[in-house]
Amino acid sequence: MASDDAFGFDPFPLLRALDDAGARVVVMGQVAGILHGSSELTGDLDLLWEGDVAQAPALAAAFARVGAMLTDDSGVVVPCDAQAFALPKVQFRAPSASGDCCTPALPWGDLPITQFVRRCEVAVADDGTVVRYLHRDDLIRMRRAAGRVKDLRRVEELQRPP
Repeated sequence: MASDDAFGFDPFPLLRALDDAGARVVVMGQVAGILHGSSELTGDLDLLWEGDVAQAPALAAAFARVGAMLTDDSGVVVPCDAQAFALPKVQFRAPSASGDCCTPALPWGDLPITQFVRRCEVAVADDGTVVRYLHRDDLIRMRRAAGRVKDLRRVEELQRPP
């Protein structure tokens, strides 16, 4: 169980640190699905941001605050600094959450990722933490594009009437 990312998973320390640092990130993946009412659990936190280099220091500060280790897409450890966020994607592992932090620079095909970031939903946690997450329709488009069995199953769930 210690190797399972779901064990001890709690995305809020990182989301709180990102909000406190003023870093504008959008939750995607299954955590966004859960925010839209999905009942299927997850053990990772996938994040999306615009890739604006002016935001990189805030991202680095937030990830450092929670003790995250960063790696590039090949798994090579990179320093937790603003330069790490010049990469199209960094993977992170912190005590309470792990996942990917992605930008529009990844090869997303014809998905308008920058538009997805800009039209995100916003929720405010009980402690005042602002959490941005993908709009339901954008999450569905991303899942269809991925085409994995679990993504298509989750699309069906998101399309069911509440």
